[in-house]
Amino acid sequence: MNDGPQLTESNHTTPDQPHSSSHFFTGPNGLRSFWCLILYVLILTIPTAVLATLADTMRAHAAAAGEKQLELTPLNSILMEWVEFGIVFFATWIMSRIEDRSVFDYGLARTTRRGRSLIVGALWGILWLSVLVGILVSTGHLVITGVLLTPLQGLRYGAEWAVMFIGVAFFEEFFFRGYLQFTLARTFAGAVKWIAPSNRYARPIGFWAAALVISFGFGFAHRSNPGESPIGMLCAGAAGLMFVLVLWRTGSLWWAIGLHAAWDWGQSFLYGVADSGGISVHHLLSSHPAGSPLLSGGLTGPEGSVFVLPVMLCITLVIVFTLPKRPTPFDAEPEVESKEMVPAAVNSAHG
Repeated sequence: MNDGPQLTESNHTTPDQPHSSSHFFTGPNGLRSFWCLILYVLILTIPTAVLATLADTMRAHAAAAGEKQLELTPLNSILMEWVEFGIVFFATWIMSRIEDRSVFDYGLARTTRRGRSLIVGALWGILWLSVLVGILVSTGHLVITGVLLTPLQGLRYGAEWAVMFIGVAFFEEFFFRGYLQFTLARTFAGAVKWIAPSNRYARPIGFWAAALVISFGFGFAHRSNPGESPIGMLCAGAAGLMFVLVLWRTGSLWWAIGLHAAWDWGQSFLYGVADSGGISVHHLLSSHPAGSPLLSGGLTGPEGSVFVLPVMLCITLVIVFTLPKRPTPFDAEPEVESKEMVPAAVNSAHG
């Protein structure tokens, strides 16, 4: 088996027929993608609101204790991140039942290479983060002052933070580049076909239009992080595009999850720098930024430094040259539906 996508059509897919295509809510392949998105968001609303309230309460307690930032510890982070992933997985599972697909079809393809892809992505993540840290240290914009943990403490907290950041990566990648990416891409591709039925590139256009919206929405979502900067948000959005390139080339998120987890782990635990403005306790090295925030990243951390841009470009080249392009559902031409039968706002590409 390979790491290619398993995003297949519903088992009961049928050719377009005028009487089915004319329905506002359903098409030849069931519920239209526009309504699938709305239903998916509604399923996520209540549990997400509960978690947000819990997070706000924790920040309020931190503020009351005189802390400028909420300390990130394994105990107050592992459970929350994995619960968040569980909520997204459950919502995706419900939608997969509605669409007659497997929940793993949305970027978590069950292949024999998923473990290898995860590990390889993680190794690249640590390597390129270390390059970025090396640039900052060599230019005097990051100062490492010493080691804070004993070897046993390092093993303990390193493992705990690894579990936590794997949870972060699974949650963020599966939420932003799983069902959401897949279905929004279908919606945009359907709109392209409605406007230009003969357009052969509707699915690629739909895919990258969805990627732009979601990735920079992901970057904008970082605005609430303490110490976040405009450059940091821009880099988070660009990183989203970098991760979605992995999905485009392989149909799988495993490599991206590995890199995402290792990058965050390296910042927060290994090098002890800020990660999108957040400082983790029990980190291995003691460090602090120096000089211009534009170059050092300031309170944002290395992700807020302009030096992260060439590093991200190098990672993009690694993706292009080490992850062969495999056939994905976004390469095929969508089915055509007549303008007279389908409203543009809810037309689906039936992907």
